[in-house]
Amino acid sequence: MSGFPVTALRSVDLQVPDLVTAERFYTTIWGLKVAARDGGSVWLHATGDDHHVLALHPGAEAAIRSVTFRAVDNGALHQVLGMALAQGAAVLAQPAPLAEPGGGLAFTLRDPAGSVFRIVAGDERRAPDAPTRDTPDRLAHVNLNCRDVDATARFFEAGLGFRLADRSKLMAFERCNSDHHAVVLAEAPVDGLNHVAFNMPGWECVMRGAGRMIDAGFPIAWGVGRHGPGDNVFAYFIDPFGIVIEYTAEVEQVGDDHVARGPDHWTWPPGRTDQWGIAPPKPETTKKAQLAIRFA
Repeated sequence: MSGFPVTALRSVDLQVPDLVTAERFYTTIWGLKVAARDGGSVWLHATGDDHHVLALHPGAEAAIRSVTFRAVDNGALHQVLGMALAQGAAVLAQPAPLAEPGGGLAFTLRDPAGSVFRIVAGDERRAPDAPTRDTPDRLAHVNLNCRDVDATARFFEAGLGFRLADRSKLMAFERCNSDHHAVVLAEAPVDGLNHVAFNMPGWECVMRGAGRMIDAGFPIAWGVGRHGPGDNVFAYFIDPFGIVIEYTAEVEQVGDDHVARGPDHWTWPPGRTDQWGIAPPKPETTKKAQLAIRFA
C-alpha cells in the first residue's frame, strides 16, 4: 500500500459529564484498559500497539473533542498541514510536541465543516497484548455526520490524502491504508459524530462482546449484521451518555488496484438493512443518538 501521508486512525477524544462512570463503562464493560491519567482526564488502550485509542475528558455534556490520525513521519505531517490549509482548514494548534500521554509531534485543525482533527507523528507505541475473544484491539473507523458529504469527502482526499473506497447513496467511505475505510461520512442534517467503531479480532469476538454488553444491561442498538461497503460485521450500542459505539470485525482489505464503486452497486431487496438480511430496522432511538453528539 503506497502513497498515504496519513496511515491510520489512532484515537478519538470524547467529553463526558461523569468521568468516573465513563471510565468504569469503557474498562469493565466495553473492554479497554487505562493507559494513563493526567489533569483529570483518562487515556484508554485496546490490546493493540497504540498507546491509547480513546481519551475521556470531563465536561458539561457529552461531545467529541477531536479525531487523531497518525502520519507516516514528521515530513508527512507537515505535508498534510500544507494540503489541509490549501483546502480551507483552520489551524488550531501549530506542529509541536504533544504535552499529553502518548506524546509525538502533532497539529490540530478544524475543517470547513467544523470537525476537529489532529495529525500526529512519532507517538508512543506499546507492546501489544495477546488478542482476546471479546475485547477490541484498535479503532476501526469513525463515522462523521455531514451536511455536505461530497464536500467533506473532497477535503479528506485533497486535504488529508485519503482515497475514496466506495460511495453509497448516503455515505462516502474513505481509506488511508488497506482497510476499506477509516472514516465514513454520512449524510445528515447536522455535522458531528455519528459513531465510533472499535475493531475486534474476529466476528465471534463481536458476538461475545455483544453478549457481555447485554449481560451488563446495554442492549444491541442495531445489529448484529454485516455491512455492504466494507463487508464488516457490526453490532451497535449506546454508551451511558448517548454516544453510539460499535464492535466490528473483518473489514474488507483493498489494494492500490481497488476501484471505488458507486450507489448503484449497493442495492438490496426492500426492507433489508444489512448484507446478510438478518439485522432488524435501525430503531428511532439509535437514529436519534447518531445525530446528538457534536464537536465541542
